[in-house]
Amino acid sequence: MADSDSPREPEAQAPEEAPAPRRATSDPLRSSRTSGLWFAVVGSAIILVLLIVFIAQNTDPVDVTFMGWEGETPLAVALLIATVAGLVLAAVAGTLRIWQLRRRVRRERS
Repeated sequence: MADSDSPREPEAQAPEEAPAPRRATSDPLRSSRTSGLWFAVVGSAIILVLLIVFIAQNTDPVDVTFMGWEGETPLAVALLIATVAGLVLAAVAGTLRIWQLRRRVRRERS
């Protein structure tokens, strides 16, 4: 009789599982590698057109002197060469840093 008079403890219930997330494949407008490539091509074409306009508008010759070398070149060409040189230097520095970090990670794993 004591069992019927005592308050009932709630029964342990299994935790409810969250519904599985919907897969992106059900969305007909999902992004894909092809759409990413398409945007890259369109973006590159826009940058190329802007670059052509820049070169066409900056054709005045300028004197360039670098470490004893002297020459005359259109302003746009001089600026583009300086930009590419800066990008190459940044890429080299970034690559060296990535190699350094990978070496450190390999050393810590062993």
